[in-house]
Amino acid sequence: MTKGMVIIGAGECGGRAALALRDLFYDGPVTLVGDEPHLPYERPPLSKDAMVGDAPMIKAIASDEILAGRSIRHIHSVQAVAIDRAAHLVHLSDGSVLPYDKLLLATGSVPRKLPMPGLGPRCVYLRTFNDALAIRAHLSAGNRIAIVGGGFIGLELAAAARRLGATVTVIEAQPRILMRGVPAEIAKIIHEAHEAEGVKILCGDAIAAIADDGAEVRIALAGGQDIVADLAVIGIGAVPVTGLAAEAGLTIDNGIAVDAELRTSNPDIFAAGDCCSFPLAVYGGRRVRLEAWRNAQEQGALAARNMLGAGEAHAAVPWFWSDQYGLTLQISGLSDEGSKVVRRDLDDGAFILFHLAQHGRLVAASGIGPGNAVARDIRLAEMLIARRAKPAPEALGSQTIKLKSLLAA
Repeated sequence: MTKGMVIIGAGECGGRAALALRDLFYDGPVTLVGDEPHLPYERPPLSKDAMVGDAPMIKAIASDEILAGRSIRHIHSVQAVAIDRAAHLVHLSDGSVLPYDKLLLATGSVPRKLPMPGLGPRCVYLRTFNDALAIRAHLSAGNRIAIVGGGFIGLELAAAARRLGATVTVIEAQPRILMRGVPAEIAKIIHEAHEAEGVKILCGDAIAAIADDGAEVRIALAGGQDIVADLAVIGIGAVPVTGLAAEAGLTIDNGIAVDAELRTSNPDIFAAGDCCSFPLAVYGGRRVRLEAWRNAQEQGALAARNMLGAGEAHAAVPWFWSDQYGLTLQISGLSDEGSKVVRRDLDDGAFILFHLAQHGRLVAASGIGPGNAVARDIRLAEMLIARRAKPAPEALGSQTIKLKSLLAA
């Protein structure tokens, strides 16, 4: 008798995998285990819409009715505490045990903790919907918000806080914001947009001390400046959730290590989404770990197919996006693979930077502009990257030559 499919992690990736199993006509038991009390939901809105709406709501991936109608068992508010690989069993924190034929680990990532004393109740992190609700309660006119970290999450929160009238200071220890994966030319535009909206951005200055007395937070910078805030939101990156996998003896390498089919070092256990590192075929098998909404979607579906024996290798090109003050940033590929940059200007001040490797191959494209100004060309660039194309630099930079024609060529 079949034991069924068990998915640990009821977020974007796990939820999509459960639905995909049914789309693929798998008729055995499907069990989705999550440690939150909510339905599977999308996390990107937490730093955007969930912050600025009058009544923040979860953007659920599927309702209770859909899950029940597709015979997907959703066990919430519990944690998986151990995997018995030999017996094909997962032990849960409530004492129950789940048998499995195939197991998917979609445990995601958690915010990286700031390793210093002095943090208290007004120093918070954003990962869950409940975290978002707690932060939202402080985002109002007259409140002072300090954001530690100038990455996507921190800057999106800064934009939301300013829309709600809060005073915002962003503290970034690196020389500029968005150091990881975003070209300086684009980061400069986002920096200027924040300053134009009244956000104070302090770069290149480390935190020397934090004192949170429960009423306010005092942050002393190494350069001598002091920041006083009603709330400090810490967004200094994320770390993969690998404890369960490590205790089960699975290989860990900047996340749960998987092969091109998302299979771990155990043939009956797969991992997908933020928690895993995998070989990226389009970059010669370079092992990466991606914290991205679309990657979680794609890998959830791919894991479902391979749990059913498809034997399909991961072939997608990384894609990231962020919305701030009406500007949309989109990146396809990994810009650090490139050694040459070609700029293409578009309408309304939008532009795209194409990143070429030494041998002329297009390896990434980074664009910014109002609304969806760069979306179409970034999508075409993504297709060129996937095909390992070597378009002429002058063609990429020309406004009169359509990218679609380069794709056809």
